[in-house]
Amino acid sequence: MHILDIVENSIRAGADEIVIRIVEDGRQDRLVIEIEDNGKGMGGWMRERAVDPFVTTKEGKKVGMGLSLLQEAARRTGGEMTFDSGLGRGTVVRATFGLTHVDRQPLGDIVGTMVMLIVGNPDVAFQLVYEKEGLRKSWDTRLLEERFGDVFRGSPDMIDYVREALAFIDTA
Repeated sequence: MHILDIVENSIRAGADEIVIRIVEDGRQDRLVIEIEDNGKGMGGWMRERAVDPFVTTKEGKKVGMGLSLLQEAARRTGGEMTFDSGLGRGTVVRATFGLTHVDRQPLGDIVGTMVMLIVGNPDVAFQLVYEKEGLRKSWDTRLLEERFGDVFRGSPDMIDYVREALAFIDTA
């Protein structure tokens, strides 16, 4: 859910390119989730207070829990959450977790999350980079245009193709 929340922030900030990186490193006992976007970025007071749960840019909302919840989840496992952002240059959010820490939440259904993001945001180019024990694989939604052309991203054939293409994800 953290990935969905942070990506939603990216899209609301005008991002049309989003990279999601997941690194599982058993030797260093860490899990890293990084989301990088080309949105409008944060400057000034917003960048300084971005992890404050009582600060949000959402219209009609009084709280913004995404970054603060991600930060707390990382800290519970001995990790941390950092971000780098600037007006006009996008944002990079990076959360590091203790991989085997008892309080680390499971990654969940990353393939299902990616399918939902792709179908729900047809104008956004997503890249998923997954690394486990030094083996790195990546996949980019721009491959969909090559294979399916202008076919709606929610077509059953496209969804099946994405699920097969992302079968390299091993979150067990």
